[in-house]
Amino acid sequence: MKRNPWYAVLLAASLLSLAGCGGAAPAATPNATGEPGMTMATGQSMAAGESMAPSSGTQQAGNPEHQASPSASGAAEPSPATQMICAEETKDNITRILALQTPPHSVDSWADQIYTCTYHLSDGPLVLTVKESPDPAAAHTYFDAAQAADAGNQSIDGLTNLGFPAFSNDRGSVTFLKDSTTLTVDASALPAAVGPHAITPKEFAYEVASTVLACWKEHHS
Repeated sequence: MKRNPWYAVLLAASLLSLAGCGGAAPAATPNATGEPGMTMATGQSMAAGESMAPSSGTQQAGNPEHQASPSASGAAEPSPATQMICAEETKDNITRILALQTPPHSVDSWADQIYTCTYHLSDGPLVLTVKESPDPAAAHTYFDAAQAADAGNQSIDGLTNLGFPAFSNDRGSVTFLKDSTTLTVDASALPAAVGPHAITPKEFAYEVASTVLACWKEHHS
């Protein structure tokens, strides 16, 4: 299993970008054991490997371009938490990460319990998806199948997986499993150097995914 030191750097950078999530961002800090950890905006500490999983509250995303339709496999609409991948919080964070002059245009859809939000960036599309499964066991099965089908992927481990099962590939995609949902950020259509800091598509995808997960925690804690 390969470790990727750059994740820790990007994690710190992405957490610093979370003003759009309604409060101060989490900051990296040593915990009582001396291991790297985090102090959340509320002052709670989180040790390496401890999940940032949100509590049961939700917040309505309210994306004006939402085009969800009833799905034969389950709910007619994605959950408010799921819709946050296409809401202002995520759009604002992408705008900051890329130092854009205006927020990117986005289009979303809902089918087969998969909510997709595509951001139309000048260099190509950035695609965020959330698969809603009926329960954590079904979600784990979906996640495992996705990882098995992704040739050449690497597991993300240690502090940088935020306490969730996660994997990435060098094409520019990262995937996180959280409870009954599977979040994927796919930046594979973007050029080799993304944004003002010329990071790789995989690094950019990880940074966006970490802001989504931190936004979930910020709104639901």
